[in-house]
Amino acid sequence: IISVPELVIAQCKAGIVGSFPALNARESEGEHPLLDTWLTEIKEELDRHNQANPDRPAAPYAVNQIVHLEICVKHEVPIWITSLGARVEVNEAAHSCGGIVLHDIINNRFAHKAVEKGADGLVAVAAGAGGHAGQQSPFALVREIREWFDGPIALSGAIATGESLLAARALGADLGYTGSPFIATDEANADRAYKDMIVDSGAEDIVYSSLFTGVWGNYLKGSVSAAGMDPDNLPQADASSMNFGTDREKPKAWKTIWGSGQGIGAIKSVGPAGAIVDRMEAGYLA
Repeated sequence: IISVPELVIAQCKAGIVGSFPALNARESEGEHPLLDTWLTEIKEELDRHNQANPDRPAAPYAVNQIVHLEICVKHEVPIWITSLGARVEVNEAAHSCGGIVLHDIINNRFAHKAVEKGADGLVAVAAGAGGHAGQQSPFALVREIREWFDGPIALSGAIATGESLLAARALGADLGYTGSPFIATDEANADRAYKDMIVDSGAEDIVYSSLFTGVWGNYLKGSVSAAGMDPDNLPQADASSMNFGTDREKPKAWKTIWGSGQGIGAIKSVGPAGAIVDRMEAGYLA
């Protein structure tokens, strides 16, 4: 559970859209929904920032939506990110409170399905992205989608520098979608060993596997080895074995097996999230 309010707030204050999976907000049985508490905290802190900094307002925040539609509607979440199957009812819920929906896709066929079901934009998850990811080149994926879709596209896949963000824009994407660099930040809720492994690793230290969730994704080889498995000789699994619960028999993604994209060679140290944004901005403008 890397993305928590502290990280989201820091990202938004630095001028980029900060996001977190709704599933990260897990309360114990009988407790007040933690997602409601988190969204209240984020909104109140960003409102305080905006009042104190009218010339430098925070960017909007986003929620990667799997659960608790009603809470996201209540808080009028501005950006909803969806994945693993576009759902009409989620898109309608987002639109009912003035939000927009960006749907994760790994190929052109899934892009068509997402838009047909009401998504406003797409997150093109290309080869090299952290966590669940596709295998297609960003050059091919963005080009095919842009042949018919003129809405917003965010490109995911080794977007770790300002130069890679500029390249994404040149390909036809409107936005870069980056996650792995922010694991190695002060605000991220990650084990220090996870942060250090991000800093110490590069593209060759990433393994692409379906074993841990049933969906193909990119993971740090070092975490696989630490779990007693050979990252170069992993069996495959399929989507029918997908299980994010506590009763899983396999090592648990993302707690034990650590996700990461291929762009981490650009990450040289652990530091504040705002420093990553500043570095990327400088590289983009150079």
